Parts: sequence; C-alpha cells; structure tokens
Amino acid sequence: MPPADAEDLSTRLAAFIARESGAPEASVRVSDMTRLAGGASRELWSLDAEWDARAEGGPRRLGLVLRRDPPGRIGDFSDRRLEFELLRRADAGGVPVPRVHWACTNAEVLDTPFFLMDRLEGETIPRRLLRDEAYAAAREGMVGRLGGILARIHALDVDRRRLRGLERPVPGRSAAADQLALAATAARELAPDPHPVLDLAARWLEARLPAPGRQTLVHGDYRIGNVMFDARGVVAILDWELAHVGDPVEDLGWLCTKAWRFGSALPAGGLASREALLEAYEKGGGGPVSLDHLLFWEALGSFKVAVVFIRQAHVHLSGTLPSLELASLGRRTAEAEEALVEILEGAP
Repeated sequence: MPPADAEDLSTRLAAFIARESGAPEASVRVSDMTRLAGGASRELWSLDAEWDARAEGGPRRLGLVLRRDPPGRIGDFSDRRLEFELLRRADAGGVPVPRVHWACTNAEVLDTPFFLMDRLEGETIPRRLLRDEAYAAAREGMVGRLGGILARIHALDVDRRRLRGLERPVPGRSAAADQLALAATAARELAPDPHPVLDLAARWLEARLPAPGRQTLVHGDYRIGNVMFDARGVVAILDWELAHVGDPVEDLGWLCTKAWRFGSALPAGGLASREALLEAYEKGGGGPVSLDHLLFWEALGSFKVAVVFIRQAHVHLSGTLPSLELASLGRRTAEAEEALVEILEGAP
C-alpha cells in the first residue's frame, strides 16, 4: 500500500468527523495534517479540525493527533479500540493522558483502525529530561509523580464486559510465571546462538518467582520514553498498546530497567532510587512493595530487552531488513546482559 497522502487523509477525516459530530459536512475543515516523528509501531499525525457545532453554541476547533495502524502491517494484534477505551478510563480515573474523541475499526474509513485524541504540548525525548537544565525542576519531583500516577493506573477498573480483548493471566498461574514463560520461550528460539547470561538469568528468575498476588491493569510499557513532560513535570502518559492484566510490580520494574535510564546511574527511570519510587507508589495508594519483588521484575525487564535486541539484530544480519538502527540495537544486547549480571551478583 502506498504511503499515506496528507491531503487524502484530511478529506477522509473531515467526512468521518462530520458523521461522528453530526456537523454539516461542508462545515468541517481539517488542516495542517503533518506526520509526526516517533511512533515506531503506529502512525501519528498532527492536525487541526474545525466544524460548525451548533448544538454546542457555535464553531468548534480542536488540535488533534491521529493514531493509526500503519497500512499493510501484519503480525500485530493490538487493538486501537481497546487502547481508546483504556485512555478514556484512565482520563476518568485521574491519570494524565490525552483526551480521546473518536475511534474507528472500519478499514474503509482510513484503511486501518485508528482513533483521534487531543494534541498536547510537551517534550518526549528522555535525554532532555535527564540532562537539560530547563527540566531541572521537573526532574526533582518526577519520580514522586510517576509513582503516584502508577498507583492510579493500577486502581482502574478492568471489567471484562467493557474491556474485551484485554490480555489476562492464565487462570491458576501467577502473572509473573506467565511472563517468564513467554520470555524464556522467546530466548530458547534464539538457538543456536549461545547466550549463557540469559540461560543463567532464566534459572535465577525461575527460582525467585513471586507468589501469586494482586492483579491489576498493567500499562505494559511504563518508562520515561512514554512520558510527555514540560518544565513543570508530567504532562501525559502515552502508548497504552501493551496494557494487560497482571502483577502491578511489572510496571515498577520496567521503569527501573537499565535500558531506559539513558546513561544515568539512578535506577528509577534515571531519576531517583528504587526506594524513592517504592515510597512514592505506596504513598500514592499503590500499597507496599518489597525490593526483592521489584528486582525480580527489573531483571525480567532486562531479560526481555536482551531478547528483543538479539531478534532485531537477526533481522539485520539475515538481510531481511538491512538497517543501521537494528544493527546498533543488536550491539546493545551486551548492555542488557550486563544489567542482568549486576542484579544477579547483587541479590542474596
């Protein structure tokens, strides 16, 4: 399928907004349709929309972001309608997220499933947060805010009737056991390449599986790279496509995974200590979490990152998609393995 054309998307979106809003189609104008950088797994477009909202007292103008599946993408079964519903619930639950307006799964509208949400102002490049003087004040209170937000996420209702399709643990097994089994299977599929650190880490993780406990909504990709921020702090939590039901400590461990610290020596997102994160989470209503429980999920996070990096390197080395970016990620496998060794050596 050819690349999306901004003019064509504008025309089709205008017709969609007219249908959804009840506005006269001739009054709807979509302008400044611009493809945004980032969004490796989704297409993101910025746009301005204006229409005659007579029932609301006059014209309405919104700055929006279109989030859609890239046309022709295969092998990805995440659900834009589910992501839309999660964002709506998060907003209602006091979690800072972009407000969502409309979702559509009809491929005839824009070729692939999509939804529209508010365009927010802020920064998303982690290194700027961690290094730039302009964000010094934001850094100071960031982990406290992120811990409290995570407690709110884990308190959201995950009613099956409204959130159909949300991945849930296998009945009778702990969420940690499920996640470890998936990661270990993925690691075995890397054979015949030898990865002794992963072999050792898999045994270490198996021996330290947390007991089955509380199950909540898990964001699934809670890291600094998915936080929009400004000079005052957190603006919004982004990218909910990996959300599932599981052990809430998974999100805490993922935030502490070394790959997301961008060179900082501070474990919690490169911003603070693990203890400060756990204190903020408990203070926000998330309940107490032991350091051992956190370290299990942090280690499993580095295990998953290593597997992903190796797979991406294989895509490059096989000739399937020659890419300097994929090759460079493959070189970072050693970083994830080093992080695993540090945890294994430091743990009792």
